[in-house]
Order: sequence, then C-alpha cells, then structure tokens
Amino acid sequence: MTIKDTFEETYAALSANMTRSGLTVLGIVIGIASVIALVSIGQGATASIQSSIQSIGSNLLLITPGAQRSATGFGVSAGRGTAQTLTTADSDAILSQVANIGGVAKEVSGRYQVVGAGTNTNTTVDGVSASYATIRNISVADGSFITDEQSLSLAKVAVLGPTAVSDLIATGTEPVGQIIRINGQQFTVVGVTVAKGGSGFSSPDSMIYIPVGTMSLYLAGNSFLTTIDVQAASADVTTQVQNDVTSLLLARHNISNPASADFSVLNQADILASASSITGTLTILLGAIAGISLLVGGIGIMNMMLTTVTERTREIGLRKAIGARKSDISRQFLIEAITLTVIGGVIGIVLGTGISLAVNLTGIVTTSISLQPILLAFGVSAAIGIVFGWYPASRAASLNPIEALRYE
Repeated sequence: MTIKDTFEETYAALSANMTRSGLTVLGIVIGIASVIALVSIGQGATASIQSSIQSIGSNLLLITPGAQRSATGFGVSAGRGTAQTLTTADSDAILSQVANIGGVAKEVSGRYQVVGAGTNTNTTVDGVSASYATIRNISVADGSFITDEQSLSLAKVAVLGPTAVSDLIATGTEPVGQIIRINGQQFTVVGVTVAKGGSGFSSPDSMIYIPVGTMSLYLAGNSFLTTIDVQAASADVTTQVQNDVTSLLLARHNISNPASADFSVLNQADILASASSITGTLTILLGAIAGISLLVGGIGIMNMMLTTVTERTREIGLRKAIGARKSDISRQFLIEAITLTVIGGVIGIVLGTGISLAVNLTGIVTTSISLQPILLAFGVSAAIGIVFGWYPASRAASLNPIEALRYE
C-alpha cells in the first residue's frame, strides 16, 4: 500500500463523518489556542513588569525605613510603612562617605486629597530632591522639575504627572502656572512630566512631585524620609555599594546585628530577579492549565479512533484477507489520528495567535507572542496524535481477519 493510497484512504475516512471529525478536531483546537493565548499573556506580563521595574532607574538601590524585608510584591514600595528611621543626615552621609555613588535622592511620600479647578483626586504626593529626576529617569514635558533651591526656600511648587494633569487641570488649559491645593495648602504648578505608563497607586503618571523640604514642613510634619534612592556608578559595583550603604547605616544607627536593622536596602537587580521568577512560574502554571484541555482533546481522538475501528471491523477483515499487512492497517489508523491533531494544531495556532493579538489591542493586558510556545504547541499536538492514536491503530492491526469478516 503506497503513501498516496494511505492518504486517500485517510481523506475518505475522515470526510465520511465530517461532524464527528470536526468535533474531535475542536478539542485540539481549543487546547492549542488556550496554550498559546495564556502563555503569551504570561510572557507579556513578565515583559511589562520587567520594563516597569527597569524604568524606575538603573543600578538603583531603594533604602526604606522599618525591619529588613525581601524583594517581594515587585518590591518597589516594599519596606515602606509607619517606621521613621531614615533622616536627611543619613542621605548626606551616604553621598559623602560611600564610594562609587552616581547620585542620592531624598524622598518623602504620602497620599493626600488634591484639589484643582473644580476637580479633586486622592493621589500620591512625593517630596523629592532635584537629583530624583536623574536617578529615577523622570523627564519633563513642560516647564521644569523641582530644584534644590526650591526645597531650601520651602517653595510651594508642584510638578504633575500626565494623569494628575488630566484629573486636576481643565482640558485645553496650560498646566504650568495653575494653582492646586494639596491637603489645604496652595501650590503653583511649575512642570509636567513625560508619561511613563503603569497603573495603580504607585504609577508615576498619577504622582505629584513637590520639594522635599516643603513636604516635610507643610504636609508630613516631620523631618524623616520615606525613601533614600541611591544610584550606583555602574552595574558592576551595585552589590558593593549595597554592602557599603548597609554597613554605614548600621554604624550610624548604632546597630551591631544586621538582622536587627531598622531599615531595608533593596537592590533593583534583586527586585527584577524576584519579579521574573514569580511571573515565570505564573506563565508555566497558565500553560499547564491550558495543557489539560490538550489532554482532553487527545482522549477525544482516542475515543473517536476506537469507535472508527469498531465501525470498520469488516473493512479491516476484508483488507487483511486480500493481503494487507498489520503494518498497513496500523499505519492507516495512526495517520488518521495524526492528521486530525495536525489540522487541529494549525487551526489552534491561528486562533491562539489571533486571541493574543486581540487581547493586546484592548490595552487591558499586554501579550507577547514568541515562536517557542507555537512550536511547542504544534509539537505536542503531533505527539498527541501518535500517543493517543497508537492504541486504536494497534487494536485494528491485531484483529483476526476471519472474526472481522463475521462481524455484524
């Protein structure tokens, strides 16, 4: 029996009952499409989180008050709380006494009710020093950023993120020069930052920046810092700078046991590694869940092929009686099973890719389609055809031709 004959028989067998064949293929289609769509969502989430962490700066160390904490929850705000252990003197000491420092920025954060021209919002107000913009990759689209002179003179000026502008400033109005009220205090807008993206309470686009001195006196009511941002001179020395900063602060706070530290030093690289590990695990979990539907689709193929063997028992007996070998019969049914899975795999890849693109266009979730999950899904679909088609094919090849001819 030639290969051509085998494929002609396969086409005839599958087209004889198109509804059943279609429903069987549907199981594989759903499985493959689910794997590609969910894995692309997981990979997109990983890329989005990594981009968000990297956008806050480079070679960055975040020093926050309170007990030592791990870089979890994508740790940008981890360690912040009600503890008050960091001071301006600590920040100045780091800048003057630690080697390989690219910059140090003071930061005091809080959430306040902010009122604009007839509108209001509750958002994060960040008191910062001038170096914050450089360390955190903040660019100004209009006006200027906070200066150290404004902090020393306790100037009541503010720089708004683009989301804060849309929330507080009337459409079509030039933001710079407008007056807003933060917790009842009047501030003049002097700048608007470039959009960086992101969502949630800590999105830089919704934040309002004011001088750190002004923040401490008029809003926070104390001289403690919420965060000290330290930028290492290069990626190679970041770990050494982290160790030096930790040693300096332990000495300044009279703490001999590092486990009892009243501050946390988070390395941006550690935050990124933790985030990548978590999202990588999530992607694997999503793929595994979708893989269950592939298993169900494979069982559906086995069920269909076993039914087909039963229905074609007399045909099998007749073919064996006129000289067909066991290998011919086995190959025939195995190719039918593989054909079903390959057809389902191709359709599933197209559907899964389309779903991923459609989800990406909504802007709700970012997806990332790569070649690896597509090849993996197609390979799995072919393997399912072989694995779940082998038993029905083997059973068909093992039928006794005399008993098969007597079958009713």
